[in-house]
Amino acid sequence: MNTKKIALAAVITAILPVVALAQIGSSAPSNFSPNLTSLGQTIVNQLWIIFTIIAVIMFVIAGILFLTSQGDPEKVTKARQAFLWGVAGIIVGVLAYTIVALVRGALGA
Repeated sequence: MNTKKIALAAVITAILPVVALAQIGSSAPSNFSPNLTSLGQTIVNQLWIIFTIIAVIMFVIAGILFLTSQGDPEKVTKARQAFLWGVAGIIVGVLAYTIVALVRGALGA
C-alpha cells in the first residue's frame, strides 16, 4: 500500500509542473515555416529525451537488482533483463534519430 502511495505522489509531482506551465504561451519565430521534416525532428528530439530517461531508470533498477540479488539466479536474470531493456531503449532512440536524420538529408532539408 505504501508503494502505491509513493508512486501516486511521484506521478502527481511529475504532472503538476505541466499543469502549472500550461498557460505559458510562446509565439513562433518570424522565420518559422512548419514542414514535415522539422516536425519529425521535433518529435524525435522529444522521444530521445524520453528514451534516455527510461534507459537511465532501467540501468538504475538493474544495478539495484544486481546489488540485492545475493547470488539468487532468478534475481540476477531479472537484473540482466532490466539492463538489456535499458540498452534496447538507447538503441531504439539512436535508430529513430538516425532514420529521421537520413530522411532529412535525402529530402535536402
